[in-house]
Amino acid sequence: METYSVKLTQALVRCSDAPVQVMALPGRRNGLPPTAIRLLAFGFISALRLLLRHRPPAILHIGDLALWPLGLFAQLRSWRTQVVISVHGTDVAYPRRRGFGPRAYGYYLRTGSRLMRRAGVIANSDATRDVAAETGWRTKRVVPLATDFAGPPPTGECDPYILFAGRLVERKGCAWFVRNVLPVLPSHIRLKVAGTGWDESEWQVFDDPRVDFLGSLDGEALVEAYRRACCVVVPNIEPVSGEYEGFGLVATEAAAAGGVVVASRTGGLVQAVEDGITGILVTAGDASRWQTAIHGIVSWTPGERRAFLLRSMEFCRSHYSWDRVARETLRAYGDRLS
Repeated sequence: METYSVKLTQALVRCSDAPVQVMALPGRRNGLPPTAIRLLAFGFISALRLLLRHRPPAILHIGDLALWPLGLFAQLRSWRTQVVISVHGTDVAYPRRRGFGPRAYGYYLRTGSRLMRRAGVIANSDATRDVAAETGWRTKRVVPLATDFAGPPPTGECDPYILFAGRLVERKGCAWFVRNVLPVLPSHIRLKVAGTGWDESEWQVFDDPRVDFLGSLDGEALVEAYRRACCVVVPNIEPVSGEYEGFGLVATEAAAAGGVVVASRTGGLVQAVEDGITGILVTAGDASRWQTAIHGIVSWTPGERRAFLLRSMEFCRSHYSWDRVARETLRAYGDRLS
């Protein structure tokens, strides 16, 4: 969500002559989201800025559905302001969980969908569009995400390890992969995990002697890890909580960097991976199909691997670009910025 807001803003500046003003709340230095108090203060200050600014904006693009009341303040100032809201994943799926908090948030979203019927909703995938509809939000356009990751030309060579990159939460499927797929792969292949730990139940993966923890990687270090891996796995599962992957940017980043991606055919990953071109989609939770897919990649010759990666990286450069996201977003705005 944060990456989307930053990259889209930069691309809109490149693709449009209209001025773009940003109101943003940075996270904490340790990488965690802002505190509840800071979130409330940010909403209050942003609402005041919208109400008191000299001229109301032609378009107010809200990057998080939880901030929908800002659109209401903008339209109180001027009914001419067009409100656009981006929806991503957890921001629409949280009401699916059990408990008072998810139920209350669900009522909050349903209230917003009734009060903001004029708002245009942009979803990052068909899966996110469908989940947003559960609380009444009607999507105007689906705009898949992009990446600015890029790797050097592929050589066709790789190292004997599989890479998992991302947060260690249940739906990402890292623990499932270690339990059900890693044991049946050739014994010389290791699993390297790059990311941060959020769900304590997932930390059991490091009890396996074939798993190495790399910590958080970014920039050139992450690109190198993607391209040197035998394959990059995105083994999302479908937990009973109803959580899902809104898009799956790791899959797109890995392919653009020169990695061979194997991902679950679930949620937004269906649009983050072009099956057979930027990666291979496998039935979520089917260990035998995962084993077959990875064995096939392991058996590739360097020439076969290089040919696959050349096609994959070229497709990523043309399709998964932020300028493409900006152009599609501008079309969702209509003629207001032309």
